[in-house]
Amino acid sequence: MEQVEDCLSFYLGKAYQRVTQSAKQRLAPYGVTPVQYALLKVLWEQDDQSGAELGERLLLDSATITGLLDRLEQAGLIERRAHATDRRVNRVVLTARGRDLQSSLDFEMDQMNQDFLGEFSAEEAQVLRKFLTSIASWKPAEKTAH
Repeated sequence: MEQVEDCLSFYLGKAYQRVTQSAKQRLAPYGVTPVQYALLKVLWEQDDQSGAELGERLLLDSATITGLLDRLEQAGLIERRAHATDRRVNRVVLTARGRDLQSSLDFEMDQMNQDFLGEFSAEEAQVLRKFLTSIASWKPAEKTAH
């Protein structure tokens, strides 16, 4: 590699910083962080899920999910309810306040996406999403002993 700009980490890191900063600014007036928005979005798609289901969908470990749920519950956006047949499992459900934020938060994030993707054609934006999805789900090959 001749210069830092040749490193994938450099530009992905800069892009992450810009997008995250924009998302934080747009969501701050609602008291929601980008990761909290992602969790709410999953619940808007399908309410009444377990923490494990949410963590699996968002690729987050149980400790991170627990912290997110704690903060969203304190903010009055979700409730934890005991599972009907398994007391070890809590179900996560949206409150009325959590449901009411959907249109406002989706609008803000749609606008943010437009800010960043507006310079691309629809095909280019789709390719970018495909590439980012591939990178995000990449798993290193197992090393074999020599």
